[in-house]
Amino acid sequence: MADETPQSLRISKLMADRGLCSRREADVWIERGWVKVNGQIAKLGERAEPGATIEIAKEARRDREAKVTIIMNKPIGYVSGQPEPGYEPAVRLITHENQYFERGDSKLQREHLDKLAPAGRLDIDSKGLLVFTQDGRIARQLIGEDSDMEKEYLVRVLGELIPGGLKLLNHGLELDGKKLKPARVEWLNNDQLRFVLKEGKKRQVRRMCELVGLRVTS
Repeated sequence: MADETPQSLRISKLMADRGLCSRREADVWIERGWVKVNGQIAKLGERAEPGATIEIAKEARRDREAKVTIIMNKPIGYVSGQPEPGYEPAVRLITHENQYFERGDSKLQREHLDKLAPAGRLDIDSKGLLVFTQDGRIARQLIGEDSDMEKEYLVRVLGELIPGGLKLLNHGLELDGKKLKPARVEWLNNDQLRFVLKEGKKRQVRRMCELVGLRVTS
């Protein structure tokens, strides 16, 4: 096993940091003997220096290319992830009948639904773009801790904004005892705001609005 020097990292983390795959996928590939580090077949749990040469076998590349990503326009009334009793998960809308086809598209297969997970969330009262993917690299880019991907929301509100409220929406609010990242928030018209966020806490937009005297209607 490679020395656990302060600079060394688990090989699976190195692979994820380089965008080769997710850490979970890396562990699977290493177990199957599909990864070489500095010319040697890697072993699960091994560590390596940040500059190590990593080679991926063609079997791993085929495995990655077989993964699917599905984009959905989620309607109101469906939850993004695992539902509580009585709620319908949006993944059930992924059917042959609902698939949008263009020339050359492959048809939805049963294996496309295996380990298909939402990369982000929209609450039950929200509608809009929702991404499901089997590809850990895509999930990491969208919702990983170091992701800078922007999420845009158009929000209708009622109520009266407190003094300085718009400035607070852009930066200065806290949720669950933690400061929120800077956002871009602006009025589009008398009752509609545009939010651009780089994070996605549970019911974040609704809760932000409540803190400055507004109630989200859609």
